[in-house]
Amino acid sequence: MKVLLTGATGYIGRRLKERLIEDENIQLRLFVRNERKVRDKYRDQLEIYEGSTFDRESLRKALEAVDVAYYLIHSMGARGDFEKLDRLSAENFLGACIAENVQRIIYLGGLGRKETASKHLLSRIETGEILSSRPDSIQTIWFRAGIIIGSGSASFEIIRNLVQNLPLMITPRRVHTKTQPISVINVLEYLFQAKDLDTEKNLVVDIGSEQMSFKEMLLRASKIMGLRRILIPVPLLSPRLSSYWLILMTPVSYRIARALVEGLKSETVIQNDNAKRYFPRIFLLSYKDAIKAALADMEKNEVISRWCDSSAEEACDTKDQDRIEAAVFVDKKFYDFGEIPSEIIFASVQSIGGENGWFRYDWLWRLRGSTDKLVGGPGLNRGRRDPLTLRVGDSLDFWKIVDLKKDKRLLLFSQMKAPGKAWLEFSVDDTVLVQTVYFLPKGLWGRLYWYLIKPFYILIFSDLAKGIIKQAKALF
Repeated sequence: MKVLLTGATGYIGRRLKERLIEDENIQLRLFVRNERKVRDKYRDQLEIYEGSTFDRESLRKALEAVDVAYYLIHSMGARGDFEKLDRLSAENFLGACIAENVQRIIYLGGLGRKETASKHLLSRIETGEILSSRPDSIQTIWFRAGIIIGSGSASFEIIRNLVQNLPLMITPRRVHTKTQPISVINVLEYLFQAKDLDTEKNLVVDIGSEQMSFKEMLLRASKIMGLRRILIPVPLLSPRLSSYWLILMTPVSYRIARALVEGLKSETVIQNDNAKRYFPRIFLLSYKDAIKAALADMEKNEVISRWCDSSAEEACDTKDQDRIEAAVFVDKKFYDFGEIPSEIIFASVQSIGGENGWFRYDWLWRLRGSTDKLVGGPGLNRGRRDPLTLRVGDSLDFWKIVDLKKDKRLLLFSQMKAPGKAWLEFSVDDTVLVQTVYFLPKGLWGRLYWYLIKPFYILIFSDLAKGIIKQAKALF
């Protein structure tokens, strides 16, 4: 069986890719926007096609000779008319699948009813309807899930951050809305088994564990984490205010926070029993066990993917963000590290940020991150996926990894709000650590910003490079 996986560098796609690679009965092909986000260790085990569902030619080539195609694409975090983008993407994908004689489409959407759905949930439902609209030509298995609980998922990170940071939570009345969360482990099992399902008709399969309110989810999570928390729902907390509260207390962007808060207005509960009928051997994890599994992954540093891996979210994509040659201002500094092995220096470079901090001026980094959050940027509380290693596409506080060459080069692209684009590069040349700041200003204000902020850059970046070498020396 030849299988095409779209969204392969997103939250679900990265994890499903690892499951599919293990199956010796399939040939796996990935369709991605940015080929560099696929880790090198997988390249001999699969085919990689770079393109977009908005580029029909690249889509057609990727679907040649494919039997089953996974559609894990949505525009939840995208700017502009995301509903139109979702419709066009689904229509292009359906048309290309039919033209290339694909036998089955497998799609993961969201639970909910059209009558009460938020704009984003309605778009997910419409996508499923489009993909299922040609049963005469192709079969579609459409899974519908609510809140997905797993290490790195947006929902889990919101729950974890709120519970950890707020002993008393003022919440909107919508926290009484019912939902049925599901472990990412179960979601992956449903998607994996669907490729071999013995049926020829279209299916809509609603998946989820026990039914509960969002308030119950927060209170149960706090109990599992050994914390006592109090929630006070109030009628005056609007979706906009709730969204601002979320971006201050959690890692998610404003657009994702707003979409999730808007989604609270409608129940996301199961409306059919097809999961039990067609997948009777899948044992559903309870909400309690799903939270425990997610926490265990974090404790063991085994977070495979995060919500901000998706390329649909502007602040998460790395495509074409490594063009430092466009920079107008360049500040390059050289730091000799003597006899310390270069691989130890580079390991120290890779460990900066997140909970590891930013050395002596960590408080200045955090102050800048707080102001960035207030103006709609990612701030510092996105943290990092793993405390020691990085990969292209990873978030590192308000940076994004856009290039990584083992023991040689790390290039970070700044995503904080600023009048221009900024990069921070580390490279190892013999016994010298080269640290370079690049800045491409936007207009006159961008140039003024560079000169105003440069004294602070010199201070914190000099300390950063020296801290990296000092840390490496301690390890040597």
